[in-house]
Amino acid sequence: MYTMPKYLALDEVTEISDELEGVMLETLRPCDTIHVRTRNSDYEVFLLDPEAGRALVKGGKYFAEPMEATVSGSTFGGGMLKMGWLGVGLRMEFCANGKRIATSPVRELRVEHESLSKKGMNLILVGQLKS
Repeated sequence: MYTMPKYLALDEVTEISDELEGVMLETLRPCDTIHVRTRNSDYEVFLLDPEAGRALVKGGKYFAEPMEATVSGSTFGGGMLKMGWLGVGLRMEFCANGKRIATSPVRELRVEHESLSKKGMNLILVGQLKS
């Protein structure tokens, strides 16, 4: 697992982004759930429309109760955003009630796929930040 340095030049960000573990929302299905542990909080992101980023989000201080939000993507900090992708070591960014909300850095991502079989859910570890 790659650990994000504190300061980066733009060309360094491009090189690092290929080494980061994460998940593209468009590869997931409606009703999949992304379980996220950040430095400060735990989140559940229940996908309504993965391609549009629509989700019910619960966790952290802004989502004490489930709330519909748009998952914008991951940010290295500042204005750079990788749209439609959530990455370990980066901050998740949401839009809810007309406000932009960024989390603390992601430490772990797990995707729970809704299964139509009798076996129930399928939980997959996408990535985890090494301490």
